[in-house]
Amino acid sequence: MRILSGIQPSGSLHLGNYFGMMKRMVDYQEHNELFCFIVNYHALTSVFDSDFLRRQTYGAVCDFLALGLDPEKSVFWVQGDVPEVTELTWLLSNVTGMGLLERSHSYKDKTAKGIPASHGLFAYPVLMAADILLYGADKVPVGKDQKQHLEIARDIAIRFNNTYGDTFVVPEPDIEEDFATVPGVDGQKMSKSYGNAIEIFADEKSIREKIMRIKTDSTPVDQPKPLKDNILYDLYSLFLDERDRAALKERFLNPGLRYGDLKKELVGVIWEYFTPYRNERQRLERDRQYVIDIMREGARKARQAAAVYLDRARHNVGLDYWYK
Repeated sequence: MRILSGIQPSGSLHLGNYFGMMKRMVDYQEHNELFCFIVNYHALTSVFDSDFLRRQTYGAVCDFLALGLDPEKSVFWVQGDVPEVTELTWLLSNVTGMGLLERSHSYKDKTAKGIPASHGLFAYPVLMAADILLYGADKVPVGKDQKQHLEIARDIAIRFNNTYGDTFVVPEPDIEEDFATVPGVDGQKMSKSYGNAIEIFADEKSIREKIMRIKTDSTPVDQPKPLKDNILYDLYSLFLDERDRAALKERFLNPGLRYGDLKKELVGVIWEYFTPYRNERQRLERDRQYVIDIMREGARKARQAAAVYLDRARHNVGLDYWYK
């Protein structure tokens, strides 16, 4: 099965990125045909500093590789290295109704947060649809809050197929309930834009400060602690298997648990878990040519796969005027 997912190079990676998307990608590559990419075209809707975008893109590449994405087991590339996606965006734009885009939650949310309204921001879902349809993805892992983006891509694919004949695979969403939403230190969904994220590759002091700031309830030490909407329980559980998660649950449901002690434990767990990845990332940062060579090969493989669907789309709309 062909699985596709991407992430914006818009800031340092956090636990929500890792457990909500990146860890799943590493797991997928073992038994599926994984297509994974850094969406730097999408980042242009909100990032207007070219040097910052270059640094963030390279950093995101190093993050993925350090966290276990294997370019030998997957197709891994940077979106801007495959310009075919912009041509497909135009072809799809001509079968995309304005009403469909006007109903996009993403556009409304981002403009409400102060991001300047632009055609790029408004047409963002069409570029996202092109990202998916260009590679014939069967499934696209998405969070619950991103499901609408995939629904729009499906609508566009169906409309194109109905208009021009069978061209694109209509993708299915893949939502993993356990990690659909990773809470930030304030209880909201973890997000860079909310300032509540715990960064994967931050120094130990920074991680400790953020964990110790997590607000807890006032339940006495000699009373069981609530599990529902408990940020500490939810974060700690991310790092545990089923057996250890059951043991943690027992600690919460029995007297004697001190939140302060649990916070210190959680800092240690996070730091230890990401230590080997941290060391690998430092190595990749130093070996720039090695990283660039990997991405050039990834772009070559991505363009090879993209040609199948773009050529079919060009033919079906009639751009190959020489064809008899």
